[in-house]
Amino acid sequence: MSNTTVRNIALIGHGGAGKTSLAEAILFNGGSIPKLGKVTEGNTVTDFMPEEIERQTSVSLACAYTVWQGVKINIIDVPGFYDFEGEFEESVRAVGSAVLVADACGFVSVGAEKAINYCLKRHVPLMIFVNGIDKENADYVKTVEAFRALYGRKIATMHAPIIRDGKMQGYVSVISGKAYEFKPSGREEIPVPKEMESDIAELKQGLIEAAAETSDEFLEKFDQNGGWLPNDDIITGIKQGLRSGDTIPILGGSAMQNIGVINLLNEIVAIMPSPKERRPVSATLIDSGEKTDVFCDDDLPFSGQVFKTVVDPFAGKLSYVRVFTGVVKVGDTVYNSITEKEEKIGALYILKGKKQENVDSLSAGEIGAIGKLSETGTGDTLCSVKRKIKFSEIKMPPAMYAMAIRAKRSEEDDKVFAGLNKLREEDKSFVIEKNAETGETLIRGLGETQLDVICQKLKNKYGCDAELSVPEIAYKETITSKAEAEGKHKKQSGGAGQFGVVDIRFETGAADGVFEFVDETVGGSVPKPFIPAVEKGLKEAIKQGPLAGYPVVDLKCTLYDGKYHPVDSKEVAFVSAARLAFDDAMTRAKPVLLEPIYSYYITVPSDYLGDVLGDVSKRRGRVLGMETEGAEQIVSAEIPLAEMAKYAMDLRSMTQARGKFSGEFIRYETVPFEIQEKIVAARKK
Repeated sequence: MSNTTVRNIALIGHGGAGKTSLAEAILFNGGSIPKLGKVTEGNTVTDFMPEEIERQTSVSLACAYTVWQGVKINIIDVPGFYDFEGEFEESVRAVGSAVLVADACGFVSVGAEKAINYCLKRHVPLMIFVNGIDKENADYVKTVEAFRALYGRKIATMHAPIIRDGKMQGYVSVISGKAYEFKPSGREEIPVPKEMESDIAELKQGLIEAAAETSDEFLEKFDQNGGWLPNDDIITGIKQGLRSGDTIPILGGSAMQNIGVINLLNEIVAIMPSPKERRPVSATLIDSGEKTDVFCDDDLPFSGQVFKTVVDPFAGKLSYVRVFTGVVKVGDTVYNSITEKEEKIGALYILKGKKQENVDSLSAGEIGAIGKLSETGTGDTLCSVKRKIKFSEIKMPPAMYAMAIRAKRSEEDDKVFAGLNKLREEDKSFVIEKNAETGETLIRGLGETQLDVICQKLKNKYGCDAELSVPEIAYKETITSKAEAEGKHKKQSGGAGQFGVVDIRFETGAADGVFEFVDETVGGSVPKPFIPAVEKGLKEAIKQGPLAGYPVVDLKCTLYDGKYHPVDSKEVAFVSAARLAFDDAMTRAKPVLLEPIYSYYITVPSDYLGDVLGDVSKRRGRVLGMETEGAEQIVSAEIPLAEMAKYAMDLRSMTQARGKFSGEFIRYETVPFEIQEKIVAARKK
């Protein structure tokens, strides 16, 4: 199929707005499925995973397609919940155009606002479908007004609603001037209601003015014709405005009742850009290192990007790919410019939810899947060896919500971690890491729902149970004053004895910040062969400090005297003597706890700045500075890690999900005494 007769569309928006139901209605109207499924019944095409059926919400992107008026429409149903933002990033890279599904609730939800702002910032062509006009408290007109209040003249009303008894019963096409009434079988043309004629004329004038501003040619024609443009020019102008981000067409309907969906399909075909008309994707030519813009082109050698990976325990790995240039065929050998390895194309598919349909080739502009690639992961570029190219990476949002994870049954440890690594192939937005300080395995993601879903997938796909817990804080201990101690180990129990005495000075100031051992003995008070044993005993001792058993840091230990026995002195005796000296001195050297301090950058809309600053203070944080970036404030602060366990969720609650943050470790600081006492008491329990 030619790339001019393809439309690639992501269905985006707030969770619960009806994206999956709209995908179902699109597929039904296009004849791709025989009947409408329902999310509540777990039988929709794009919500097919057990976790989605159980939760009745999307947790992973899903692809499907239909054909309308000779145009193939590839759709990606994108999860709307904030924890699955990584799926959003992958989807938009694949399609380049979007339909925002918004609830007809009379206001703009946070998820809708964030999605629109994202699309505007990255020049992603966007339409709005106001869904649920049949609901009890639906208000289509108020919802459109709410969008217009935020985005002004960008909002282009394509359809004026016909309201009866408080409900949208039909619409008038603003451009054509034709009126339609919704019927169970579709729509029926009716005369334009008299009371709407002046409103339609005003709305059309707005579309004409918006179209005129998209090109000098239209503006000149607009002036010559006394403020008028023909319908074909209006449509062309709207298409140009869509591509530039200056126009956001809006229309309404009900996915559940299949109302207005045919109108949406008509508009997608009529005004949404084809892959050929889309903005280029940035890439690098490998051989020369030059940056280049890649346009959709059948005549260039093959190049594409894997935007999603699905690993099935039985069927194997499936790599979802967007083809940008050329054609890829079954049997081709392609080059992975990330792993620098070649892959053989064994099978190609187009997708309809969990179903795969075999095809012989995929052309530029198409979305499909490749089976069982062994060296390729999400974000990788595949290309012809004749033109080695690398697309820019698909950036994942920072994974700042961390939990410790372990198998519920110790014998399943290996299964859990093998399963996690498989799931990591599917979802690049979470990270698995080992905390060297605490020994825990941590899983970092965007929120608790994402991590819960990961545990659910471990059970459903790999048959193993995992549990999450709040991670331990890697506290450390040190001393605040100097102390000296004698350690004496003497053992006589028949036969050869054990004897060793050491005098050691303990103070801060280790050369490496952790541990330093200095030998200042003279006259052989401790023979040279036993000096390493003293150091060994101290290195073992600092693994557990005197306060709460945390590792001791910044400790300088100076051996300045000692005694030995020519027969009974052994290495083990000096190891034990060193530990005894450590235990004695540390309790007298005023030990303290140290906690990790992180540097954070917190980005929030200005309206929430006061709440965020107050919250930083409550977390024992220090605000270092603030910067303004558009309508947002970026707060720079230092906060103890112990106070940030649930911050990802707390910030979401404080800012209505509009805030974001990132952080990194910078240093250790002394824990305030009253908090130290609580930590020590809890540790001793």
